[in-house]
Parts: sequence; C-alpha cells; structure tokens
Amino acid sequence: MQTRLSHQPLLMYKIFRGDHQYQAPEKATRFFQPLSDETRLLILQCLQTGEQRVCDLTDAFKTCQSRLSFHLKVVKDAALVKDRPEGRWIYYSLNHAGLEELTSSLANSRKRRTARLLQYC
Repeated sequence: MQTRLSHQPLLMYKIFRGDHQYQAPEKATRFFQPLSDETRLLILQCLQTGEQRVCDLTDAFKTCQSRLSFHLKVVKDAALVKDRPEGRWIYYSLNHAGLEELTSSLANSRKRRTARLLQYC
C-alpha cells in the first residue's frame, strides 16, 4: 500500500501558484550572493577579531590587493561590512546591524515557512 500526504498536491499547487507570502528575491540575493564565496566568508571570519586594513587582509590571505578589494566591496554593498577612513588607510569591520538584519530575516523566513507548512497538516 502506497502512502501519500493528503495535502501534498494542494500545497505544491499553492506554492507554485504564489498563494503564500515570501521574502522578495532581491533581499535574499543581497545576503546570500555575498555569502556564496569562500573568500568572503573568510573575510567575515577575519573581521570578527576587529578592524582590518586591506593590506592586513592581503598578508593574511596571501593574495593581491585588487582581489580582496573586490570581495570587500561585495560584502560592503550587502551591508555586512562597513569601512572607516583614517588618514590614508581604510579600516574594515563587521557591520553588526547588517548581520542582525540577516539573522532576523532568516528567522522570520523560517517562522513563515513553518506556519505555512503547518496550515496544510
């Protein structure tokens, strides 16, 4: 005897038809695209210890400055990192407000998804 979820076809229909509220794809892309690269994740990990200059990160990663500047721009545009100019140097640090927004967005998305699934059980 084959078992099947009684509401499965209805659930799939509603999801594909768009009867549920979901986060705008642009917002999800804003967070997840920067996190999809190992170098950018390592940059965020390095910045957990405090402010860093590009030259400090270049030494740590043993790579060229232009490559790191590109990755720093991506995480800065996603509001996960902020910069602070001081003299001729720019110091990069984690943007805790942006990281909290990411965490909150993930938690809200999970709550909505769980609630949506429970209504079909």
